[in-house]
Amino acid sequence: MTSRLLMPVRTVRTARTEGAEASAREVPGSTRPTPILDLEHPLVTALVARVLRESEARGAVTDRARLQVAHGILVTAVRPVYSVEDRRRVSRTLRLGRGSCSQRMAVLEAVARSLGVETRVRGLLVDGTFWYPRFPKLRAFVPEEVLLAWPEFRLAGAAGTSTAGAGAAGIGAAGAAWVPIAELFTGLAPGGHGGGFTNAGAETLFEAVARTAVDWDVPAACAGSAPCDLSAHLRTDLGRFSSRDELFDLHGQTLCRPARTLAEPVLGRWSAGAAA
Repeated sequence: MTSRLLMPVRTVRTARTEGAEASAREVPGSTRPTPILDLEHPLVTALVARVLRESEARGAVTDRARLQVAHGILVTAVRPVYSVEDRRRVSRTLRLGRGSCSQRMAVLEAVARSLGVETRVRGLLVDGTFWYPRFPKLRAFVPEEVLLAWPEFRLAGAAGTSTAGAGAAGIGAAGAAWVPIAELFTGLAPGGHGGGFTNAGAETLFEAVARTAVDWDVPAACAGSAPCDLSAHLRTDLGRFSSRDELFDLHGQTLCRPARTLAEPVLGRWSAGAAA
């Protein structure tokens, strides 16, 4: 019942080929600003200053610990909504005080880059049925697939990522490793603390990564643990990109521009978890 009518033209065969090639090669990250990650905007610098203050107060001295603090701030400071504008500038998300999972992940990337932590993203085409629990009465309008920019952070002293393509995402010469957002919070039980992520209710993926393990890959680190393993929802791995800007430049956003123009005024204010 998912729809392709509202999606941009995307050649699946080309996407899969490019994804396989990108997964097989080393993709560098960056700490530079981008049109989306507008690090020098006063709202972004003010957020980074707050993160540093609260990190110092909590004794958070590592990059991982500071990013955990930043995540906690964003959970309360930026209200979760269903905005469909993935290319929205981080500063605008902060000004509005609301954002989608993708937009809030972009804010966390901006904080990381401001702290000198390199970031990049993994492009994932996720089956639209994954969002059915949120829109039970609007399934016919759910896109057939959703493009998700899944952030990775290069952290010193971190263990190598357990995700597919570890050869391209493992430990570098300086002892740093690429860590997906789902592994920023270590020691999480795959089904603990209330079960795995179900994409239903008020909790979104952005909140869930601090509570429970999330894995998109097969074989997964949590193979055999249904609450943790989301691999059945992954249609295509597009590989890794130096920035989310690069990903969206190449593959477009989930919805075509006319659809985004019509949907954003409603979905951009629709709180995640509100009745559909």
